[in-house]
Amino acid sequence: MANKVKIAVSLPPELVERAHQGVAEGRASVSAYVADAIEQKSKLDELATLLDEMLAGTGGPLTAEESADADRVLGR
Repeated sequence: MANKVKIAVSLPPELVERAHQGVAEGRASVSAYVADAIEQKSKLDELATLLDEMLAGTGGPLTAEESADADRVLGR
């Protein structure tokens, strides 16, 4: 990321501690941790939207019976 914008965020203390631990272990900066987390969440949101669109185009989410049938076929 060439351009950066400084923001202030409030985080639970345990998440701040995990980020600081990662920094102490040389894995990333706190900013990099936050940026990575936002990027991952954004990708998951995009996938959820895509899934919703796909389900809408195919008749909606699986019924409980369809889900059970799929689990049986997949050996779950």
